[in-house]
Amino acid sequence: MFGRRQQVALALTAVLAAGAACQNQNRQESGSQGRAAPSVAGGFTLVASGDVLPHTSVIERASYDADGDGHDFRPMLAGVQPVVSRADVALCHMETVYGADGDYAGYPLFKSPPQIADGLAATGYDGCSTASNHALDDGAAGVRRTLDAMDRAGLRHAGTARTEAEARTVTILRAGSAKVAHLSYTFGTNGMAMPPGQPWAVNLIDADRMIADARAARGAGADVVVVSVHWGTEWQDEPDQVQLTLARRLTASAADGRPDIDLILGTHAHVPQAYEKVNDTWVIYGMGDQIAGEMYNDDGAQDPRGNESTLGRFTFAPPARPGERWQVTRAEFVPQLYDLDAGRVLDLNQAIAQGADLEAVRDRIRRVVLSRGAAQDGLTMAE
Repeated sequence: MFGRRQQVALALTAVLAAGAACQNQNRQESGSQGRAAPSVAGGFTLVASGDVLPHTSVIERASYDADGDGHDFRPMLAGVQPVVSRADVALCHMETVYGADGDYAGYPLFKSPPQIADGLAATGYDGCSTASNHALDDGAAGVRRTLDAMDRAGLRHAGTARTEAEARTVTILRAGSAKVAHLSYTFGTNGMAMPPGQPWAVNLIDADRMIADARAARGAGADVVVVSVHWGTEWQDEPDQVQLTLARRLTASAADGRPDIDLILGTHAHVPQAYEKVNDTWVIYGMGDQIAGEMYNDDGAQDPRGNESTLGRFTFAPPARPGERWQVTRAEFVPQLYDLDAGRVLDLNQAIAQGADLEAVRDRIRRVVLSRGAAQDGLTMAE
């Protein structure tokens, strides 16, 4: 079924997966429950990754990995499981909604197998943003099935809602001694109207509302507020003016002597975009697609950038005095690639260390990520 190139890729992934399994076993034996000790006393590490966008080929791959009995997305993510599972809190972006009873589809109206929630949870993700331009591809039913499946898998979620009460509830995750609020918004829903009587079903970008929600999260006890934003211009490496303007507005907002928002995570553009410190707050304009099938740009050409992404990792330290801001003491990124032939997400650093000829891909991602001066503010590429 697979050619020589696919066999090589699968062999590399098997090595990475074996390393992940070994690390996981070590964590279980040490009683750490899959989390490494924070690198800062009393602090925590947060990991975030880009769009999970299962095209038909991705769905077929997960079916193959399950030996035809359902869908198994765990092997697809095994290469990044060591990085994800060792964070104190790990966030993904689930761009699509879930189908039911084999009614699955890729582009243009996505309906993904619900087993992807199990795969994400098994990889170590704690929650996902769900506000995206595809959030209403199957109306209110799609939203309900997606959040139901995430609940069953133990994945928290933010950005879409089944009820008005849920829409008004702040998603708060524990990260060591800290409470981390996760908010999520999208620029639109591809022209799909909100379900009748459910104007709250999907969070749309509105700066005033986002700031109000962040302050409400503080009121609910959040020490750190993280905002996921589905925005930007597809296939554009550089952030557009809307991204730049909104980032400045959100990061400038403060109350009670500290910023309202502590970290911004961007998705949607299909390609990695820059990281930048804006008003002393880290902004990832775009992490790229962590999982996607073969991608075609606006010119109709197959574009390998659509399978490149980054994973952001931030170490937070507690404030010196109560009521002050938790500080990012370390900012890193991990370059990733979804290998189309193998159907695997690769940590590029680890893949290169195992002999893969992917230095050019890694270096291109690094150039883009650092293109707005993030290195001068301390961002490094994780080893």
